[in-house]
Amino acid sequence: MKQVDDFRLKFGKRELVPIMVGGMGVDISTAVLALEAARLGGVGHISDAMLPTVSDRRYETDFVKTKLLQYKYNIDNSDKTDIKFDLGHIAESTRLHVSKTMEAKRGTGMIFINCMEKLTMNAPKETLRVRLQGALSAGIDGITLAAGLHLGSFALMEDHPRFRDAKLGIIVSSLRALQLFLRKNARTNRLPDYIVVEGPLAGGHLGFGLDDWMKYDLRTITNEVHQYLRDEKLDIPVIPAGGIFTGSNAVSFLEEGAAAVQVATRFTVSKECGLPEDVQQEYFKASESDIEVNTTSPTGYPMRMLKNSPSIGSGIRPGCESYGYLLDANGHCDYIDAYNREVALHPDAKKIQVFDKTCLCTHMRNFKCWTCGHYTYRLKDTSRKNADGSYQILSAEHIFKDYQYSTDNKIALPEA
Repeated sequence: MKQVDDFRLKFGKRELVPIMVGGMGVDISTAVLALEAARLGGVGHISDAMLPTVSDRRYETDFVKTKLLQYKYNIDNSDKTDIKFDLGHIAESTRLHVSKTMEAKRGTGMIFINCMEKLTMNAPKETLRVRLQGALSAGIDGITLAAGLHLGSFALMEDHPRFRDAKLGIIVSSLRALQLFLRKNARTNRLPDYIVVEGPLAGGHLGFGLDDWMKYDLRTITNEVHQYLRDEKLDIPVIPAGGIFTGSNAVSFLEEGAAAVQVATRFTVSKECGLPEDVQQEYFKASESDIEVNTTSPTGYPMRMLKNSPSIGSGIRPGCESYGYLLDANGHCDYIDAYNREVALHPDAKKIQVFDKTCLCTHMRNFKCWTCGHYTYRLKDTSRKNADGSYQILSAEHIFKDYQYSTDNKIALPEA
C-alpha cells in the first residue's frame, strides 16, 4: 500500500516531499509553520494578507498607527476615497516578513507566499505590484496567486530580475479560470510553474457560487485540468487542495497524476499555527452542523467559517483608517454600506448588529472570523482529549509526518 512519501514533487531537478501547507491569512500560516514544512522537505506558505499589520505585531513597526494618525480626521466619514496606503510601508513590511522568514529557513524544502488579489487596498494595481515585487526582491522561493483571476499579475512582475527564476503558481477552482489566466498572461511568454486546483471543501473564501458550491467535486475539476494540459501538451504540476484530510486521501490524487497536495485544515490546530489556543479549541469542538458557507465577506466571495465566529453579527465601526485592505479602487467596501444602513435604521442604539457583512480586516486581524475547511469537525479525531476536556495541541511535524507516512486512511494520534 502506497504512502505519500513514495512520491515526489519535482521542480526541474529539485525534488520535494509532495506536501504543500496552504497560506492562511492573517498570519494564521505563520513563518514558523512555513519553516517547519520546509525543514521537513515540503513546501510551506506564509501569507501576504495585511502585512503592515503583521509587521507591527511581529517586528515592532508602527505602520498601522502611522496610517491611523494620518487619516484619523476621516473616521466618521463614510467616504473612504482619500484613504491610501503608503507604498513604501507595504514594500517594507513585505521585505521584513519575507526576508526574516527566508533567513531562518533550514532543510531541503521551499517557502512560498500566498498573494490575494482581492486585497485591493484602494489602489489594486499599484499595491499588488509592490507586494509581488517586494516578495521577489526579499528572496521568496515562490508566489502562489490566490483569491482572484490574476489576469494581469504576471505583467506586474515581468520586469523583475527574478520573474523567471522564482516559482510562480496560480490557484483556480475551474478549468475556465485556468484558461483565462493562461490566455491573459500569454504575452509574458511565461507559464505558471504549478497550478493549485482548489475544490469546494476548502476553508475561507471559495471560488464557487453560494447556491451551487456543493455541486462541484475536487477530483472532477482536477481531472478536467489534467486532461486540458495533456491536450495542450503543457507539462505543469497540478496540486489539488480542499478536503484532503488523510495521507490516503492524498495518495489517491498522487496516483492519478497530481504532483503534490495542498493541505491546511489540520495545521490550524498545530502549535506553530497563528490561531490563539482558545480559538483552536473551538475548532476541535466543532461539529459538522457548526460549519457554514455564507456571504458575510465584503469581497463578494462565499466564505466557509464556524457559525459561532464573533465576527458574525458584530456591528463594529469600519476600521478603514487603520486597515482598509478591502477598499476597492473607488474607496468602497460593502461592509461600510451595511454598517451605515444599520446605523440609519437604529439611530438611538448604543450598539448595532450587522449580520449580512463583516468588517473582515478588523476581525481577521483579531482572530474573530473563524474561517475553516469543511472537515474541521474531524479535527477532534486527530488529537487526544485532556483531563480538563480540552484537546491536545499538535506539532506541525506530527501532522506533516502523518500525511507523509500514513496508510489505510489511518490518522496517528499524538503521544499521550
